[in-house]
Amino acid sequence: MRTPIKQILIFTFILPMILYGKPQKKELNFFCGSAVKVPMEEIIQKYQQKTGVKINVIYGGSGTLLSQIELSKKGDVYLAGSPDYIIIGENKKLLIKNTDKIVSYLVPAIIVPKNNPKNINSLQDLGKENVRIGIGNPETVCLGLYSAELLEYNNLLEKVMSNIVVFAKSCEDTAMLVVLNKVDAIIGWDVFETWNPNEVKWIKLTEPEIPRISYIPIAIPIFVKEKKLAQDFINYILSKEGQDVFKRWGYISKADEALKFAPKATIGGEYKLPKKFYDILKNK
Repeated sequence: MRTPIKQILIFTFILPMILYGKPQKKELNFFCGSAVKVPMEEIIQKYQQKTGVKINVIYGGSGTLLSQIELSKKGDVYLAGSPDYIIIGENKKLLIKNTDKIVSYLVPAIIVPKNNPKNINSLQDLGKENVRIGIGNPETVCLGLYSAELLEYNNLLEKVMSNIVVFAKSCEDTAMLVVLNKVDAIIGWDVFETWNPNEVKWIKLTEPEIPRISYIPIAIPIFVKEKKLAQDFINYILSKEGQDVFKRWGYISKADEALKFAPKATIGGEYKLPKKFYDILKNK
């Protein structure tokens, strides 16, 4: 006797749904440094539409995000604003070693309001009287850490620190300080001009002033649930489709292009805040 088709359908499709519920939609928890928030919002939308995978993204400072991964014991993909935090994450055993890939490169710059009311045209000008400066928090924000390195390298740490009025909690917040006229200048990334072309402009640093070119790395935390899926998302970000979005927003995809701004600069590595920074901060 043949089994009715209706009965087959019940056992094959309907009964499992009754017993186990609807199939769970695949998700990834993505901790993303806000240095790439603008292009990443577009990339995430494209990836979700293409794959059906939901990306739960949290933007913030690279150090803050690492702490959130550590406390929550969650995270499938982690993107930092500089390689410093990949080294920190691996040393703290929060990231799987050798999973990091380079997404794009970043060139440091001074960002000022479009009309540049304080006539800031150089790194030295950040130390002038009555100038309000903003940087990222060097303890939790990749850009802030790089800013401290840049100032120390050029023997301007003490002079400029006296003018710093805001330590922002992320790259995005640092960029907005100029847009909202909270400061007269920030030390930022070149792409901040592309984010807000009508409100700010980029003052280029000279080649000898730049000790290190930063890059944006992406890696997989040890708490990843589906490593293959996490890698697929990373591969999409690194694909031509993902990189085209970055290029449209002014990000640099190749090391030799970034080095045109500072041929003698190093790429990657790690910088640690010197004791001098805390001494100056204490006496500020």
